Amino acid sequence: MKALMKVSLLALAALWAGAALAGPGGGNQASHMEKLAILLDLTDAQKPQVQTILQGEHQQMKALFDQAKAAGGGQPDVQSLHAAGQQIHQDTLTKLSGVLSPVQLKKFQTLQQMHHGFGGRRGPPAGAPAAPSN
Repeated sequence: MKALMKVSLLALAALWAGAALAGPGGGNQASHMEKLAILLDLTDAQKPQVQTILQGEHQQMKALFDQAKAAGGGQPDVQSLHAAGQQIHQDTLTKLSGVLSPVQLKKFQTLQQMHHGFGGRRGPPAGAPAAPSN
């Protein structure tokens, strides 16, 4: 049961990546894309390209999650699912590197790391100094 929970959490985190950056506003994909466009300073030409790439990632992650869910009778192979999710994400970064400038790509990666730090696990991002306890 713990393995299924881990797979579910991994899949939910992956689904988020395809929907762009989450924030206050109720999960509206268009508003996520608008926020991402502002944060990355996307040009009008880049916006539809980035949206298409992220939607593709979202669809691939959803298919991966659905496949794991359909095989729910047995224990899903968490390591295989994680590796497949990582590969999909890496492919997305490769595609984005053809659309975004190096500075924009770095911002995108930083935003993702921040989101995973706050949404995926509690506490500061890896490498951040711990808050002093008073």
